Amino acid sequence: MGTTAVERPAPRVVEARRRRVTGLGTLVAILVIAAVVSLAVGARALSPADVWHGLFSAPDSDQRLTEIRLIVQTVRVPRTVLAIVAGVALGVGGALIQGYTRNPIADTGLLGVNAGASFAVVSVIAVFGFSNPFQYVWFGFAGAAVTGVVVFGLASIGRGAGNPLTLALAGQGITVFLAAMTTAVALSDKESLNALRFWNAGSVAGVGFDVIWPVTGFIVAGLVLAAITLPAINLLNLGDDVARGLGVNIALTRTIGIAAITLLAGAATAACGPIAFLGLMVAHVARYLTGPDYRWLVPYAGLLGAVVLLVCDIVGRLVVRPGELDAGVVVALVGAPFFAGLVWRGKFKSA
Repeated sequence: MGTTAVERPAPRVVEARRRRVTGLGTLVAILVIAAVVSLAVGARALSPADVWHGLFSAPDSDQRLTEIRLIVQTVRVPRTVLAIVAGVALGVGGALIQGYTRNPIADTGLLGVNAGASFAVVSVIAVFGFSNPFQYVWFGFAGAAVTGVVVFGLASIGRGAGNPLTLALAGQGITVFLAAMTTAVALSDKESLNALRFWNAGSVAGVGFDVIWPVTGFIVAGLVLAAITLPAINLLNLGDDVARGLGVNIALTRTIGIAAITLLAGAATAACGPIAFLGLMVAHVARYLTGPDYRWLVPYAGLLGAVVLLVCDIVGRLVVRPGELDAGVVVALVGAPFFAGLVWRGKFKSA
């Protein structure tokens, strides 16, 4: 009786998989540590025992412990959760948009979602006088979603339909137009101008769970759609003709991918405001750690996005105490040199 040979993965493949799994575990551990630090750091520093009490102890008559419980549960826990959720969304969105456009310097803002959310928020504040984030966050998400659909629609018609360059040009054109409209509305209304100044900074502070939980639902939906398309992105990066020959429905795959990016970036932007460079940075770091396989690159980008945004928020609380810098400002201070380095490195290589 003959024996059947069992195919085994090459040792190099096994080692690469083991290294990637170890890297994911390391990022999760770093994220947990950063979350604990986030609960302890702020205008009022708390010890680990204080954090534990604030999280798990029952209400009592001690005024100091009651204040600690309020600080932890109503300020720092929502802030930490939002930083993690938004960081995952922007990290995954940044990796996806680079994969779908085959553009290494693409960011979620390429679809105009940041500009769409800003315009919607400023407009409803000017028209309705909303001041609570729970009131205007939904308009921000709607503005981001509608803008993403419009950009994708414009990129899908004409001679350059489906071309990544057409998508980038459509997104840039809509972004410039909406930025001008946002400025016009803000300059005509003092409340809108003040809101725009806060909105454009990008912050994870001051948002409660009444906003975070619904936003998280949209982000989870975006993550599910992203997971569905991961194998197809690897094929798309071989070129449309090759992907089509291997059985990929390019139009359907790109539609699902753009929907995922719009849900992720739109929900995160609606809750936090535009946070520039985050998706761009973490996608490149993830690619350096994992290689071009999007089945690994995207989870890495999500975890890195959460870690970076949370750490930047912590740094923002420390550098100007007792005040603080918004997380979006700190991310930009890190991301701008990173972006400049990418451009310089690309020019240097092509020279």
